[in-house]
Amino acid sequence: MDFFVEDKFNLEVNGEEVGRHLARIKDLALSRLGDTDKLKACFGSIDLTTLNTTDTAERGKQFAEKVNGFTVDFPEMPSVAAICVYPTLVSSVKENLKAKGVKIASVAAGFPSSQTFLEIKLSECRMTIGQGADEIDVVIPVGSFLQGDLYSVFSEVKQIKETAGDIHVKVILETGALPSLKEIKLASFLAMEAGADFIKTSTGKLEPAATPEAVFVMCTAIKEYFEKTNRKVGIKPAGGVVTSSEALVYYTIVEQVLGSSWLSPDLFRLGASRLANNLLSDIYGRAVSYF
Repeated sequence: MDFFVEDKFNLEVNGEEVGRHLARIKDLALSRLGDTDKLKACFGSIDLTTLNTTDTAERGKQFAEKVNGFTVDFPEMPSVAAICVYPTLVSSVKENLKAKGVKIASVAAGFPSSQTFLEIKLSECRMTIGQGADEIDVVIPVGSFLQGDLYSVFSEVKQIKETAGDIHVKVILETGALPSLKEIKLASFLAMEAGADFIKTSTGKLEPAATPEAVFVMCTAIKEYFEKTNRKVGIKPAGGVVTSSEALVYYTIVEQVLGSSWLSPDLFRLGASRLANNLLSDIYGRAVSYF
């Protein structure tokens, strides 16, 4: 394959070794539950997400206004990294978002199934960016990947990234649908070779969603890719990330595998809709239901 040479990267994964590393990482993460600074760092990496069939433009406005008011009500906290919505809500968020530094992210390209024509995916990406999205989250064609058509996966992501230009593209692997950790690693390298700015675990629409095993393997792929290309690619665990302890596990995986330079919103995001209030509650030691 001229677009992807198997001997260019190490595709092997030792499941027992992954388990040993994760046991140590989970113990370290558990010891950090009282570390307010790390909980705040997790909060500042959140893509605050609403992806419901019932979402309206008013929902987008409310999300933006909540984020606008957050720095007033919680001045010692960082803002979330981004608001993530469907394409039809992007303009509503853009019209109402005043908080500095908060990105507008949108799912696109046939999310969540990726089961439509490439021309439509590219058109949706262009239209979403035209509405004001700073970032787009897209799903690989999982069906093509599962039947071994790796060229289609690579080509599609490459064309989406070319369409997006300087707009960051987060490529969702839908790791819960991939049959093994080796396939997760392969999909990671394919997405990065095609130009992904981030690789992301899940849509949140299938189970399992994010898992520590998947994120660990994705981080090892990112590390190897950086060592061979000198290009940093971000990581976004998403789907089912609800509690502070879960967030800290992913934070600690990134820290231990990739290093502290990856622990900024430029390279580390958490896709979540319920995590924000749980982190706030643990930081302040009382129930907080702001979002």
